[in-house]
Amino acid sequence: MENRGQKRMEVVEEPPADKRACNLQDSFRPSTSAGGSSVQAQANGSGDADMDTSSSASPSSRTSDGEPDREVEEEDSDYGSCDDDDSDDAADPRRRVLQQYQRGRSSGDLVKLKSLMSRLSEENDPSLQLTGLTELCEVLSFCTEDSLSGVMADVLSRVLVKLAKDESSGDIMLLAIRAITYLCDVYPRSVAFLVKHETVPALCQRLFTIEYLDVAEQCLQALEKISRDQPVACLNAGAIMAVLSFIDFFSTSIQRVAVSTVVNICRKLPSELPSSVMDAVPVLCNLLQYEDRQLVESVAICLTKIADQVSQSPAMLDQLCSHGLIHQSAHLLNLNSRTTLSQPVYNGVIGLLRKLSSGSTLAFRTLYELNIGYRLKEIISTYDISHSVSSTQTINPCSNQVHEVLKLVIELLPASPEEGNSLALEKESFLVDQPNLLQQFGADMLPVMIQVIKSGASVYVSYGCLSAIHKLTCLSKSGDLVELLSNANISSVLAGILSRKDHHVVVVALQIAEVLLEKSRDAFLNSFIKEGVFFAIAALLNHDRGQQKPVSGFVQGSVPKEIVKCLCQSFEGSVSSSSQTCKIGNDSVHILATRIKERFFGPEVFDSQKGLTDVLQNLKNLSVELNDLMTVPINARVLHGEKFISIWNQIMERMNGRESVSTFEFTESGVVKALANYLSNGLYERKLGKGDLECDSLPLVGNRFEVFTRLLWSDGEATSSVLIQKLQNSLSSLESYPVVLNQFLKQRNTFAAVPSRRCINYPVLRVRFAKAEGETCLRDYSQDFVTVDPLCSFGAVEQYMLSKVHLEPLNSVKAKNQAIECQSSQLQSTSISCQGESSSHMEIDSPNTSQLEGSQEEKDQDRLTDSGEEKSSSSDGEDVRPRLLFRLEGLELDPSLTVYQAILLHKLKSSNETTNDSKLSGHHTITYERAPQLAESHENLFPLGSMDNDEYHPFLSYLFAHRLGLRHKGTSPPTYAILFLLKSLEGMNRFLFHLICHERINAFGEGRLESLDDLRVQVRPVPYAEFVSSKLTEKLEQQLRDSFAVSTCGLPSWFNDLMDSCPFLFSFEVKSKYFRLAAFGSQQQVHHQPQHLSGSNGHGEGRSVSGSLPRKKFLACREKILESAAKMMELHGTQKVAIEVEYSEEVGTGLGPTLEFYTLVSRAFQNPDLGMWRCDRCSLAGKPMEGPGSLVPPSGLFPRPWSTTSATFPGVLQKFVLLGTVVAKALQDGRVLDIPFSKTFYKLILGQELSSLDIHFVDPELCKTLVELQALARRRKVISESQSDVRAAKCDLSFRGTKIEDLCLEFSLPGYRDYVLAPQFANDMVNLDNLEEYVKAVVNATVCNGIQKQVEAFRSGFNKVFPIEHLKIFNEEELETLLCGERDLFNMNEVLDHIKFDHGYTSSSPPVENLLGILHEFDKELQQAFLQFVTGCPRLPPGGLASLNPKLTIVRKHGSDSSEADLPSVMTCANYLKLPPYSSKVTSLYIFV
Repeated sequence: MENRGQKRMEVVEEPPADKRACNLQDSFRPSTSAGGSSVQAQANGSGDADMDTSSSASPSSRTSDGEPDREVEEEDSDYGSCDDDDSDDAADPRRRVLQQYQRGRSSGDLVKLKSLMSRLSEENDPSLQLTGLTELCEVLSFCTEDSLSGVMADVLSRVLVKLAKDESSGDIMLLAIRAITYLCDVYPRSVAFLVKHETVPALCQRLFTIEYLDVAEQCLQALEKISRDQPVACLNAGAIMAVLSFIDFFSTSIQRVAVSTVVNICRKLPSELPSSVMDAVPVLCNLLQYEDRQLVESVAICLTKIADQVSQSPAMLDQLCSHGLIHQSAHLLNLNSRTTLSQPVYNGVIGLLRKLSSGSTLAFRTLYELNIGYRLKEIISTYDISHSVSSTQTINPCSNQVHEVLKLVIELLPASPEEGNSLALEKESFLVDQPNLLQQFGADMLPVMIQVIKSGASVYVSYGCLSAIHKLTCLSKSGDLVELLSNANISSVLAGILSRKDHHVVVVALQIAEVLLEKSRDAFLNSFIKEGVFFAIAALLNHDRGQQKPVSGFVQGSVPKEIVKCLCQSFEGSVSSSSQTCKIGNDSVHILATRIKERFFGPEVFDSQKGLTDVLQNLKNLSVELNDLMTVPINARVLHGEKFISIWNQIMERMNGRESVSTFEFTESGVVKALANYLSNGLYERKLGKGDLECDSLPLVGNRFEVFTRLLWSDGEATSSVLIQKLQNSLSSLESYPVVLNQFLKQRNTFAAVPSRRCINYPVLRVRFAKAEGETCLRDYSQDFVTVDPLCSFGAVEQYMLSKVHLEPLNSVKAKNQAIECQSSQLQSTSISCQGESSSHMEIDSPNTSQLEGSQEEKDQDRLTDSGEEKSSSSDGEDVRPRLLFRLEGLELDPSLTVYQAILLHKLKSSNETTNDSKLSGHHTITYERAPQLAESHENLFPLGSMDNDEYHPFLSYLFAHRLGLRHKGTSPPTYAILFLLKSLEGMNRFLFHLICHERINAFGEGRLESLDDLRVQVRPVPYAEFVSSKLTEKLEQQLRDSFAVSTCGLPSWFNDLMDSCPFLFSFEVKSKYFRLAAFGSQQQVHHQPQHLSGSNGHGEGRSVSGSLPRKKFLACREKILESAAKMMELHGTQKVAIEVEYSEEVGTGLGPTLEFYTLVSRAFQNPDLGMWRCDRCSLAGKPMEGPGSLVPPSGLFPRPWSTTSATFPGVLQKFVLLGTVVAKALQDGRVLDIPFSKTFYKLILGQELSSLDIHFVDPELCKTLVELQALARRRKVISESQSDVRAAKCDLSFRGTKIEDLCLEFSLPGYRDYVLAPQFANDMVNLDNLEEYVKAVVNATVCNGIQKQVEAFRSGFNKVFPIEHLKIFNEEELETLLCGERDLFNMNEVLDHIKFDHGYTSSSPPVENLLGILHEFDKELQQAFLQFVTGCPRLPPGGLASLNPKLTIVRKHGSDSSEADLPSVMTCANYLKLPPYSSKVTSLYIFV
């Protein structure tokens, strides 16, 4: 007994040979029944089970250290039943034989049991009893429930209990109790008989007076079984203290069993707790210090259940806290705690603290003294706000972590105490006496809650944060409040909240504003005016009072009937199910706003002129001047530039002045709209078509952007960063894009009559189509409501309706075919985008559509045009516009949307920001009428080659080709202008080198620059992250988590509009999720998990994205790797299957060999002998070679120009087709390639146009020469146009002192003399007269016609797998990351967080520290070699080491006695490194190098 109180620690030094043999003490026990506790199931499955990184049993146990370290094909079970062709006919006979065998065995067991029961009940000889019990245990361990009956179980229970009480023999007690345990497993109904015969008191007695440790362990296992069905009997018998009294003497696995018993009992605690439960609290609190995760989680569940039962008794809550429960629970919340809890239990611990603080003043004081605010701040700061609302399940914020934290914060800020509430009075008096604690709590929580609100959190989380801030302002003193909010910019936050549509958050924001003005009017009044709070209040008062009904933001719980409770009740501690009414009155907003106006804002403030700040008035005047500049004649180019520069300098002087410009002042001044209007010459608000007169001003627009670029980047990136930040703040403040939680689109089978009369697996819409008033050309359809497929487009509805309402029947075959084609297209896919040519398609998996999809895929593979893209589905000259116009409540519905999207967009205009779209389940009346037959051009405004002579063409093509959705302009003009300016700035940043080079070339041509050296450009683009909107990204994260809505196109239209026109607003991670869902559908959905709770890979990207796809094996040959790749793509490239590779005459398949295959293919494509790429043997500047057959240019791979007449050219094209297919297949399967494409080639993949300056990213020296020659040609052109002999005499037209003629340049492509540049100049030398033609010809051969066919071939091969258009949402750097993984392999500051150490190694083991030190010293080449050795691929997936799946695991390798001579081995399929325990860093370095 001397060891009591000490914790027993177990460390597994070696991996077990077989996982099933881990628990040797349980090897003779029957398996746990299906009704067993989850805790016990976890006990058997945790621990060493983490070692299994694949679904096969144990790769390490089947593969010796000297054998090839790949999973053997026969042992690999990852393929499931893909290759199992066993039929039901073959399975039925085996099933019948098995059933007959079991019946025969059951009858035999019954005979044995009767015999043994008779012997045990009559026998008194201990040796014979021992023999009988041994046989009984053996029979029970293998028999089934059919072998026993109730009568036999009753008699057997009485006999076993009697033997268990026999203290004369420890062996008899042990076997009797073991038989009781087996009996509970085999026949669960026997538990009632055991309780009747007082088994529980007998077992408890054995635990209170332990004589034999094995008997005590068996008693604990038996009690755990009994407590599952009879927790009350166990509680009354004192089982809780019995199992906990000597818990420290048992092993960890038995401790888990003991605590599992307590968990089972606590699930059925009575309302009045017996004293034994409270007596167990000290022991349970002590167990919270242990390091075993499962044990601690079980204890936390027990304490939570106990606290629930005593929550109404402050005295008992204080008793709980007196045992250190608060300290231990708060320690578990520490993110650096050694015990990491699962998310439900973690949330439960937070809820436990809330319940304790709610009813106990002691808990309330203790939490403040522990500085709980700091830990809660850490939790919210590291938790992804986008996970704040679940989408795959019914919304249940009570189980949500952020929700629980906010409820605890609100509980720690007591409201004004009611009369007679002594508990609230005690809490308030404590905070009054300890103002420093409240001040510290506010300093910790206020900044992070404000950041949560600004980051785009859901309306539920925003409401919780605002409620907490309101309570904090009410409790804080005036001076403390001013200090607390000095750096929080609360005024800007309130101004943004007051513009929202959900009146719950508006009311709380008004309450906060009232408290702040009441406590310190002088400190906050000016900031309220400057940030626009008083303007927002004035807008609320001017709003129609009749529309001030609060829009109920609600939360749906997990109750079966989905009882909806109001948002204002979602953060209360306990809400009765009967109290579901909203607490906000109809006039609450108006009453509050009026009271604030009358109390704090005088008439002079609300005067439109006096209420303006000096900054705002000055910016308004400058915006007027900028608008007036539009009246200046366009041909006055110099005057335009000078005036614009003057106005812009004044604007920036004001923005960088001593008095800051608030977001409200910036947006209200009109500067944004005036600047967008001037730069685009008014075109940003118009929908342009080819041939419009406004297109003639595009060169002027390019010149204005060129001047603006020079102004913004004249001092580096500082000025541009200021403007970008202002625009981002303005966008966050003004946007109100809704997040739709699709409770409407739940999976259930329904029948949709319109448009194709078919069954669908989601609800239908009930719509009545009514003829519009005054429509005479169409007939009435029906007065009844019909069921409509919500995911079909209005185009399909229009084709269906035409045959019903058209006065003339559709007799023509062409019209009928068109209608059928339109309907069948809806069966194949639904559009996830709303913008013409840039539409993405989301496939819906349906048995009815699989054949159509397959046939369509085959057609798409063969339908390749010269440009490498699909042909248009419409015939030339055919009017494809809808011939019917649909309206809902008088407003026209967008025909490019689905029916669901169009109605949703209409409904959301008057709805709150976060909705569950349940309103769509009602009835809708849609009117139809004949659409006006107006010709509308859908031609691209910037077709390739249409502006060859325009130097701004690439930039303007990027800026205007993907138009912002015009619905933005109609619903939110300020936001539309902000989006256009952000898109313009991002385009300027992207084309920064081009724009500045053009400006330098023009300056040299006009004589403003003298030397060619002045043409050199060094630019510093703004980091891409500055263009990412964190708020919109978080909103999109929330929307994408609704995977069913995404896969069925149940998304709000803003989602697709912004992703199509402004993808730079979203982070790479969220775009990657969108890309996979859009390109591959719901089969490759990405599942997310909070990183700091799960300990597993939370990215979902990288190696495992193909896990849900069916798999196919392919046999490859290393010696003919490209031939193998071609055969693979021919067989499986166009199929939606994940390919796994095995090599000829080699053992093993799986992830590692597959990644190695793609790496080998990547290297093979870099062979210069293929003639695909520009290389050092042909280029002017030499490029390094890697090995005998792998080309690695400094700027990346770029196609070499080929003449179409070359005999080699067809073979090169075939290689590019294969390359495109391989790249697309790698993206589809989530594989990483090791092929260094140049930035310019990525632009071609994305369909962007190239110019001469893009050669800079292919061959910098060639580009430099061409720019200088182009500048000379420009100067000569300016001189010839001016016709000034004086100017010609002053200008130098020589190339660095040498005449152009003396350079002896032939009219041939540098490095490729066999390529004919221009036949008309074939025999000429380059001179001043033909210099411009020479530069154009070289540029055309390098980045246009010379590589056009190769790029088309690549795109055609890519399109065989999935449409390449899906990649357009990425920029060049992101596309490289998506395809080739991360550039930075090992971030040594984070490497320990993403590597798992196991089976003898920890992060502090000397061999591990030596290895990590070596990796840190390795150069990039050696790091890649190490990575390929361990994983099969030299690059990490997107997201880096954190996204590696399975996680990189390092374990100790046990080999010969001399570990210095052993070599490390790996399992590439599991990213598993077995490292011998080398004694020194030198040895490790020698081995690995």
